[in-house]
Amino acid sequence: MNINMNISIPSNSEAEALLDWAHNLNPGPWAEHCRVAAKAAATIAQAVGLDQDRAYVSGLLHDIGRYEGVRGLHHVYAGYDLLTQKGYPILAEICLSHSFTYQDLRAYSGGDYDCTPEEIAVITGYLEKAQYNEYDKLIQLCDCLGSVEGVCLIEKRLVNVVRRHGTNDFTIRKWDAYFELKDYFDGLLQGNIYDLFYDEIRIATFERG
Repeated sequence: MNINMNISIPSNSEAEALLDWAHNLNPGPWAEHCRVAAKAAATIAQAVGLDQDRAYVSGLLHDIGRYEGVRGLHHVYAGYDLLTQKGYPILAEICLSHSFTYQDLRAYSGGDYDCTPEEIAVITGYLEKAQYNEYDKLIQLCDCLGSVEGVCLIEKRLVNVVRRHGTNDFTIRKWDAYFELKDYFDGLLQGNIYDLFYDEIRIATFERG
């Protein structure tokens, strides 16, 4: 299922350097989460015939908007704006799509809606028109698989987010969307994606709390 497209993405080393830059501006566990998500995305991509490099850099940079500091929804827009300016529109859209497995602004569960009306308009305009591709879906899934400790069960990440930010009227719909993503990639793999990370999941989920 390799998709040959004329797209502009940074090299793996360039993406790693950009993540390091962002982490230096706003140190925190979020950068390690990105690294775990990136490695998971590359592993799944290889297994199902997608572009490993595109999957890897998409995972590394999906939360790059956190370079601005501790923010809520704004990190989605900030990442989109940064990568658009750098000439990576495909990756910029990953910054918008990764938080919305359920394609509705009201489903956001990552903290404050700390965007300007103009930024909200950009995000909602994207969500109203976007048709998610395999890389959008893959990073949404790996965002949920990627704990700081390593790849974990989806349930662990979902509960962790709810403990930190609470629920809203769309929580169950968003959870269902994550499990549908897993089913989708299980279908592409013709197996269970958890088998690709068996030891890591066991350690991250059951031995590191």
